[in-house]
Amino acid sequence: MKQKYTEDPQHPAEPRQPGCGWLPNRARHHLISFLGEYVGTFLFLFFAFAATQVANNLRGTRPMDVGTLLYISLAFGCSLAITVWVFFRISGGLFNPAVTFAMGLVGAIGWVKVLLLILAQTLGAITAAAIVSGLFPGPLSVNTSLSKGTSVTRGLFIEMFLTFMLLLTIFMLAAEKHRATFIAPLGIGLALFIAELAGVYFTGGSLNPARSFGPALITGKWPGHHWIYWLGPLLGAAMAAGFYRLLKTLGYETANPGADGDGREEYSTRASDRTPTRYQTGTMPLSTTDGTEEHDFVIQLQSGQIQPAKIHRQAMPALDGTTSTITDSIEKPMTPTPVHMHNLDGHRSDTINHPEDRPRAHHKRGSSQHEMASDSSYRHGPNAESGSSES
Repeated sequence: MKQKYTEDPQHPAEPRQPGCGWLPNRARHHLISFLGEYVGTFLFLFFAFAATQVANNLRGTRPMDVGTLLYISLAFGCSLAITVWVFFRISGGLFNPAVTFAMGLVGAIGWVKVLLLILAQTLGAITAAAIVSGLFPGPLSVNTSLSKGTSVTRGLFIEMFLTFMLLLTIFMLAAEKHRATFIAPLGIGLALFIAELAGVYFTGGSLNPARSFGPALITGKWPGHHWIYWLGPLLGAAMAAGFYRLLKTLGYETANPGADGDGREEYSTRASDRTPTRYQTGTMPLSTTDGTEEHDFVIQLQSGQIQPAKIHRQAMPALDGTTSTITDSIEKPMTPTPVHMHNLDGHRSDTINHPEDRPRAHHKRGSSQHEMASDSSYRHGPNAESGSSES
């Protein structure tokens, strides 16, 4: 069904959505982005928190092992990839205040929208933590904290570098438009999966201020180092945005041109530079039977370097015993003169008339008899009465 619009009184050139004529387009767009980020962040963290709750409840008081680490990391990575793929056409699929802050630094979105989306993402994280806490039995165990032996400074820089990795992936796969942008959610999900593998054991693998804020608010547990889950990701976002701007300023596209190509552009360029031949027009094959290229002869013929072959007529004896004196020459035609075919049936019907008497290919059975019959019919001709060869 085709959408119908009414004009915006403040902006006559911009039509308004029917049913929302009272709402300006800019406010409507902000509302769509707010709802998309709120619902998307909720779904992303709901499934990630639920999987983390399952893994931690199964682990109990035992220290984290490799299986638990893989389970939690895979849950966060897959949940992010799926939700980003669903919502990237609605709100961009950010779901992270650090990502939203970085997009504002590079100018992808305005600062008013940055603040609005951060609010939506924080509310979505709180909602996800609250619903997981109410649905799943046992205390909520998805809070982020530093492991034993991990200092606050180490935790801060771990979060910074992990977020830098995630943001750089988002910039190059999603912010930069190219032929693989439509599968950017897969790369973003894999980036979070790798980051979680490296950081879950030491810091809880936050990379997202809203991810740490929601469970802390619901459980009421505020560790003294909670601030690193805000400052670390924001520093990583600023570092990734600065590096991305540096690449754009230097013009990174010119350093490795054609990196996104599939080879078709290069093939089209080379093909357009070639002189069209009769092969390209569909009249003759490009290669001749002796292995030479017709293209080379066409160029020489057009430039006058070679001339058509000449056929010299020579004196031939006539029936009356005289000799002709024709000595001129004629040009050899481009195509040979068709050979006269008797009865227009493709073979010499006056010599071989019966189908069984025609020469046949060598077969495993009876090839000698057919060869002898064919040779005899060719030498003696057909029988006038029966139409078969004489034996």
